[in-house]
Amino acid sequence: MSNEKTIKSALISVFSKDGLEPIVKKLNEQGVTIYSTGGTQKFINDLGVDVVPVEDVTSYPSILGGRVKTLHPKVFGGILNRQNNDSDVAELAEYEIPQIDVVIVDLYPFEKTVASGAGNQDIIEKIDIGGISLIRAAAKNYADVVCVASVDDYAEFLELITEKNGILSEEDRKRFATKAFNVSSHYDSAIFNYFNQDQDVAGLKISETKGKVLRYGENPHQRGFFFGNFDELFTKLHGKELSYNNLLDVDAAVNLMLEFKNDAPTFAILKHNNACGLAQRNTIKQAYLDALAGDPVSAFGGVLISNTEIDLATAEEIHKLFCEVVIAPVFSSDALELLKGKKNRILLEIHDIEMPKMNVRSCLNGILLQDRNNVTDKAEDLKSVTNIAPTEAQIEDLLFASKICKHTKSNTIVLAKNKQLCASGTGQTSRVDALQQAIHKANSFNFDLKGAAMASDAFFPFPDCVEIAKNAGITSVIQPGGSIKDQLSIDYCNENDVAMVMTGTRHFKH
Repeated sequence: MSNEKTIKSALISVFSKDGLEPIVKKLNEQGVTIYSTGGTQKFINDLGVDVVPVEDVTSYPSILGGRVKTLHPKVFGGILNRQNNDSDVAELAEYEIPQIDVVIVDLYPFEKTVASGAGNQDIIEKIDIGGISLIRAAAKNYADVVCVASVDDYAEFLELITEKNGILSEEDRKRFATKAFNVSSHYDSAIFNYFNQDQDVAGLKISETKGKVLRYGENPHQRGFFFGNFDELFTKLHGKELSYNNLLDVDAAVNLMLEFKNDAPTFAILKHNNACGLAQRNTIKQAYLDALAGDPVSAFGGVLISNTEIDLATAEEIHKLFCEVVIAPVFSSDALELLKGKKNRILLEIHDIEMPKMNVRSCLNGILLQDRNNVTDKAEDLKSVTNIAPTEAQIEDLLFASKICKHTKSNTIVLAKNKQLCASGTGQTSRVDALQQAIHKANSFNFDLKGAAMASDAFFPFPDCVEIAKNAGITSVIQPGGSIKDQLSIDYCNENDVAMVMTGTRHFKH
C-alpha cells in the first residue's frame, strides 16, 4: 500500500517561521513549485527562493485585513481533488486550478494569546480560519496530499523529504494526516473552552497533545499513559522515569502541600495518595524528622514533599530512607548532590503553579466532572458549639488536622497534636472504624494523644466517635456538622469537657 507520490508543488502559510528555512530550500532544490501569501510569502522571497503568490492563482487579493487569503475554490480545489478521478482532473484543467501536493500550516497561537491575558478582541483575531480549513482539507485528502500542520512537525517532514528525495508513501501521508487532525481538534477544543467559560453550554472538551507512554499502569498487566505538560509543573533533576503510581502520589502530595504554601517549614510523607506523616516546625529538618516519626514504617518507598528549600542537613536525614520521590521548590546545591547518590530516586523541583480548576474522572461509560475543592477551613469559619471553646493552640491544631483530612481518602479521621500528624484512619467504611484505626496506629508509634485534636471529613451521626476520642485523650474536635443528631455529640462533649467546632463544609474524598 505504499502508493508513493512525488512532491511537485507546495502551499506554505504559517505563523511560526522557526525551522521553515531549510524546508523551503530543500523543496526549492527538489524543483517544487511553492505557493504562499502574506508574511510567509515575504519570508520565502527574502530567502531568494521563487514563490507564486496565492493572489496570482485566485485573482483576488488578501482582503478584510488579512482575514481572507486562501479561502478560494482555486486553492481548495487544488488540495481536495482526487488524482485518480478523471472528472476531478478534468475540472482542474477546465478551471486552471494548480495541483497542490503539500500543505504546510502553523496556526495562529490562540492558546498562547489567551494565556497572555490579552483582551477579547485580540483573542478573537487569533482564531485561525484559513489555516484550519487548509489543514482539514489536506488531511482529508491524504491519499494525494501531505499535510504538515504544526511547527512541531517541520523537522520530521524535512527529514522525510531529504531521505526520500521528495517521494512520500501513503503511510507517510496518513501519519501526517493523523497528526493534523490532532492539531485541528485540539485547536477547536481550546476555542470552545474559551467561549464556554461564561456560557455553560453542555459540552466537555478535554484535549492534551503532549502524551507519554508509561512503563505500565497501576499494575504491570495494565497499559498506562500520561497526557499533560509535566514540565510546566516540575523540573526533573534526577532519577528514573515516573510510573503511573508515582504520578498519582505526586499529584496527591502537591495538592496537600498547597494547603501549607507560604506557611512555616512543613514536610509531608505520602503513601498510596494519603499522608502517613506531616509536621510543621521552625526548620525543615525538624519538620521532616517529626513527619517521619508519624509512621516510619509506611514512609518506606513513599513520596516526600517540602514547602520550602531542602538543605544539606535535611537531605542527610532523607538520604537514610528509601523513598521513591522527593519534591521541593528548591534544593540547595550540596543537598541535591547528596540526594543524587541514589540513582533511581526521583528529585523534582516544583514550580509556582496553579492546579486545574476542575477534577475529572471516568465513571461507568462516561465522565464525572466537578469543581476542585478549593475550600480550606479557616479560623473565621469555625462555629464553637460546646460550652468549652477551643484555645488558640487547639484551633491551630484543629485547622492543621482539617487540612490533612481534606486530602485523605474517606471515611477518614485525622489525629494531630502540636502541628504534627499523629495518625489517620483512611478509606474506612465507617467513621468508627476510621477513628479506631487512627488511635491504634498512634498508640503503636507511642504518641501521647492526651490533648490531641481530631478532624473528621463528615458529620457524626451518633456520639460514639466523640466518646471513643475522649477516652483516648482527645480534647478538641473539628467536624462539618449537619447531622439531625448533632446535638447528641454536642451533649457528650459538654458533659466531658471536650471542645468541638463545626465548619459547615464537608470534605469527602473518594
